[in-house]
Amino acid sequence: MKTGIIILLCLCTALSALLIGAAGNANVKFADGNLPDYIEFTIPAGWPKPPANIFAKNKLSEQGFQLGKKLFYDTRLSKDGTISCANCHQQFAAFATYDHDFSHGLNDQHTTRNAPALFNLAWMKNLHWDGGINHIEVQPLSPITSPTEMGETLENILIKLKTDTAYPKLFNAAFGTEEINSQRMLKALAQFTGSIVSSNSKYDKVLRGEAKFTYAEENGYKLFKATCAGCHKEPLFTDNSFRNNGLEINTFLNDYGRMKITGLPKDSLTFKVPSLRNVSVSFPYMHDGRFYSLGAVIEHYRNGIVTTQATLDPLLANKLTITNAQKYELIYFLNTLTDTSMTKNPRFAR
Repeated sequence: MKTGIIILLCLCTALSALLIGAAGNANVKFADGNLPDYIEFTIPAGWPKPPANIFAKNKLSEQGFQLGKKLFYDTRLSKDGTISCANCHQQFAAFATYDHDFSHGLNDQHTTRNAPALFNLAWMKNLHWDGGINHIEVQPLSPITSPTEMGETLENILIKLKTDTAYPKLFNAAFGTEEINSQRMLKALAQFTGSIVSSNSKYDKVLRGEAKFTYAEENGYKLFKATCAGCHKEPLFTDNSFRNNGLEINTFLNDYGRMKITGLPKDSLTFKVPSLRNVSVSFPYMHDGRFYSLGAVIEHYRNGIVTTQATLDPLLANKLTITNAQKYELIYFLNTLTDTSMTKNPRFAR
């Protein structure tokens, strides 16, 4: 618990530095008089308004987005120059880590959790499996400075960026001067990751009247609404809550989830409910990547839930009654949540 509190305090301090050390770029005066090309963040039709405007003090622009994208794919953000943000957040896997339970970090070390997918971040109050990060501009600090992930310091990163002749021009275009600092770097990264929205899957097209479900997909959708929608609320397919879904604890990791952050027994074994959007391409599943197929996940909810855990979500107390036929129909429906217009969009690509 002490470790979690220390990490939380450090990140809060970093956030304060962000908010106090930089006035934001919303009202910045550009030396050459040329303003960036500002972009309006669009909320998909029928979607709820995000809980907060993540671009309120970090005005979204094409130049800021492009700078953030360059940083996202730049391996110089890691200590040995081999790892970028994109190593663990791959576009084709919905910006999750494809086929790895844990991400591979510096010196081929492994992290202790599965890398969450990065999309629809504007609707998330808390980030990471335990909700230990509550601001999108602070989020990169954790992987960048973690000794098992990118293992670098902000000071060293800034030195490397300043020696690159391209970066001063990019910072100037996005923020008005060639000054390169950590606040601007993190704001640019937030402009890129915060712009990744997934809202154009077959499911979305069906709701818009542009496509139709097959018979199996329709049956799977009905089953989803009856058994899964209590936690995976449409249209985001998550309610962004923290719940214990009855996984048997991994005794090697002894990961008790959100309790590490809050210190509260009621949060023991609770983890953030992930979005089911793009779930077919973002395996493996759960906070520790223990399941490699949707079939295995459904089997957990049918037969694997540990019902004796004190903090088990009440919705799962009796497990889920799903027949074999319904299991496959549910998978058919979940496949309709894949948004290839995001996973293959060249705008988000390297």
